[in-house]
Amino acid sequence: MVRIATLPKPPGFAPGDATAPPEPPSDQPGRGEPGSPRRPGVQYGSTNSDLAFSGNHLFVGNYNGINFYDIDNPAKTKLRTSLVCPGGQGDVSVYGRLLFMSAEAMNGRTDCGTQGIPLPPGYKPPPPPKPDPAAPPGARPPRQPPPPNPDRFRGVRIFDISDLTRPRQVAAVQSCRGSHTHTLVVDPNDKENVYIYISGTGPVRQAEELSNCSGGDPSTNPDTALFRIDIIKVPLAHPEQAKIVSSPRIFSDEKTGVMNGLWKGGTHGEGTQTTSLTDKCHDITVYSAIGLAAGACSGNGILLDISDPKNPKRIDAVSDPNYAFWHSANFSNDGTKVLFTDEWGGGAQPRCRESDPMHWGADAIFTLDKGKLTLASYYKMPAAQTDTENCVAHNGSLVPIPGRDVLVQAWYQGGISIVDFTDAAHPFEIAYFDRGPIDAAKRGMGGQWSTYWYNGHIYGAEIARGVDVFKLVPNQFLTQNEIDAAGQVHFDELNVQNQPKIAWPSNFIVARAYVDQLNRSGALTAQRIAALTAVMADRRSAGQLQSLAAGLEKDAPAAKPADGQRMRALASILRSYSK
Repeated sequence: MVRIATLPKPPGFAPGDATAPPEPPSDQPGRGEPGSPRRPGVQYGSTNSDLAFSGNHLFVGNYNGINFYDIDNPAKTKLRTSLVCPGGQGDVSVYGRLLFMSAEAMNGRTDCGTQGIPLPPGYKPPPPPKPDPAAPPGARPPRQPPPPNPDRFRGVRIFDISDLTRPRQVAAVQSCRGSHTHTLVVDPNDKENVYIYISGTGPVRQAEELSNCSGGDPSTNPDTALFRIDIIKVPLAHPEQAKIVSSPRIFSDEKTGVMNGLWKGGTHGEGTQTTSLTDKCHDITVYSAIGLAAGACSGNGILLDISDPKNPKRIDAVSDPNYAFWHSANFSNDGTKVLFTDEWGGGAQPRCRESDPMHWGADAIFTLDKGKLTLASYYKMPAAQTDTENCVAHNGSLVPIPGRDVLVQAWYQGGISIVDFTDAAHPFEIAYFDRGPIDAAKRGMGGQWSTYWYNGHIYGAEIARGVDVFKLVPNQFLTQNEIDAAGQVHFDELNVQNQPKIAWPSNFIVARAYVDQLNRSGALTAQRIAALTAVMADRRSAGQLQSLAAGLEKDAPAAKPADGQRMRALASILRSYSK
């Protein structure tokens, strides 16, 4: 892959801006490793985070707000609008004229102001609580929240972006733990509303700041805001009426009903990871086409039935002794695999060094059959990184190459790795991009936060250095025909955590990709490859097309599963041209 454009962060987000909020402490979820000392490092302005797409526009979340980019010509991507609105990592999604933004940090204000929440005159913070003897080794006691303030906002903001140059906040839905991330959910049976799954990972707010909020152990407080997610219903005609309509307890023990029903936190045994308590989800990926969602939920990977989006039901949960913090998830397009990531070190630590285990801070690939997840393998970017480069598995999306399961994935300062996981037991890297450390002498927070494929190009949110745009180029693992076939897929909108079903047109561009794959795998002889290539070049008679299609269908059952599927798909295209 090659980079074709790069844009620095604009004013209000770049180094030295007075409006840029301070970086959160290292024990905040997603920003460090609990129990590890905070090391000084270089700063590069406010952090770029997640991405969303609509039409010819890219929306880049940031701890200080959102930047809108025009990508009509990806090689000449240009800034359209900057929305300064601090409040956390600014995860973003878009639906029609509505844009949604997560806020969890204590400096978020209902009015999007940059002044933060001032402390009362003469305020003195209370002494820190004593360590909990039952807490996992190395865990820190929770930080004391600042005094309640009616101006503080923690939840999901909703903007009307009908005029992209003047985004207008139309709703701000408060939640007890704020919104670290969120997931847009579209119910195919409900055309009047969309839903937002809130994944809150922060401390629970005081009831004096938001009524009906309280924390604590569910055994003593059945109303605790821990051990749940919150779901917002957004009426499309009246988004200002958006509100939380349910708070499902998706971690409960299915037999006893105990809320704390999954991983309790701590080590799995000698030589294993210390894994976070499952009382929250970091990210939830919904795949409405199959009615399922995959939740990366701190100490577990979970599978949800979302046939009723307001009331998701857990149908499976897995844990892993190599995982510290379950972070995000992607389905394969056919729904037979789920790839989960582990954010060991919280994203701020160097976890891709030669000395680091290859199964820690990696992807875990599970097969999915009849609602059950089974571990098949792990994948970690193979190139060792340095002590100054924060690196661990992070956000990615499918690249729509027909006949293959391919993920383009961000690895912070490890750069970008593209992995083929078609064979769930044997994933391998097919391409990469890495520009090296932002500072070779001292550690600084940087690298790719999210890298997603959208309509023929790959876009990356580089934490420190801005926005990058890439295109794929052929290599020994990827042909130009496969790249061209991926370019046949077009989305009007893309929110990666609301995973769309990929469909390819029935044409010779896609067919040539299948032929290349069957040639690479050795599933067809050179003579048959030549015949297929010739018939697509010359568009010969319907009889020839039918004959080749029949031969492929006959041989498909005896081929390896992936090759058999390619043969059937190729035969279907040949038959469509023979009519």
